[in-house]
Amino acid sequence: MQSWWMQMNEADAVLEMRDVPVPQPGPRQMLVRMHASSLNRGEFVAGHGLHGATGSWKAIGGEGAGVVAAVGPDVGDFRAGDRVMGRCPGAFSEYAVMDCAEAMAVPSTLTWEEAAAIPLTFLTAFDMLVLQGRLAAGEWLLINGVSSGVGVASLQLGKVLGARVIGTSGSQEKLDALKRYGLDVGLCTRTADFAPEVLQATDQHGADLVINAVGGSVFAENIRAMAFQGRLATVGYVDGVLHADLDLEVLHAKRLAVFGVSNKLRSKAQRAASVPRFITEVLPHIAVGRIRPQIDREFSFAEVPQAKSRMEAGGHVGKIVLRIAS
Repeated sequence: MQSWWMQMNEADAVLEMRDVPVPQPGPRQMLVRMHASSLNRGEFVAGHGLHGATGSWKAIGGEGAGVVAAVGPDVGDFRAGDRVMGRCPGAFSEYAVMDCAEAMAVPSTLTWEEAAAIPLTFLTAFDMLVLQGRLAAGEWLLINGVSSGVGVASLQLGKVLGARVIGTSGSQEKLDALKRYGLDVGLCTRTADFAPEVLQATDQHGADLVINAVGGSVFAENIRAMAFQGRLATVGYVDGVLHADLDLEVLHAKRLAVFGVSNKLRSKAQRAASVPRFITEVLPHIAVGRIRPQIDREFSFAEVPQAKSRMEAGGHVGKIVLRIAS
């Protein structure tokens, strides 16, 4: 089968399509004939720890959708022919192995491309907004880099939960495009200058939950923009800034909570623990169309380098998707 591999160096990443054996599923695993997969920025950012040691080669892709081709021992939930989506390593391949604990049935209302855009991004949003962020109806949600894949997912999930959403982006065109998903306030900025506008938009209340998908360059400004007992989730650092000042006086007085969102150090069981709740609480909204994955652009399986370039250029709104099989 054909599979995309990547070598991450200190300055750049090298991509290579390889012809490799079809993997075999182990206990509680399924072999999936991949129909679509989607890109995630962290896969291509040095330091995120998603591609092994510097200079090593690794099969890439972290999520996708397809048809179960074979099942391993002790698989009782799925059978050959089922349509599934989920997080799985090596998803930029014609076949990939998916753990049953990570797999979800694809709603009949979704295309393969839409299904491939859901697992990693929306599970991350669910982690930030619900499991750790405890977002409640009527609260203010601030999303840095709202046009990113995780940003749009957080916007959509936030609106379903009844939140009022403020998003930042360096492009007014992107902000305008996201109004149809319920973006209440769009702040066009590429610098850490948005706290006064957040406070003005919220009648000086501030943001109850902040999603920082940008990095250290906006961390201090997020602290300034937060409400009493606000929560701040850090999910990425595409700006490459890994250190930031923390105003301990404000942290202390406002009783703020700061947490990270990453699967890098989690076990398989820890990663999969939220899937049942996601299936119960979020998937019904997706199935009936209250939440619809935003696809920025689709590329063919052979166009992974072009898809990577599209993501790194930062011009996308939502998810970039690969069509692997018809």
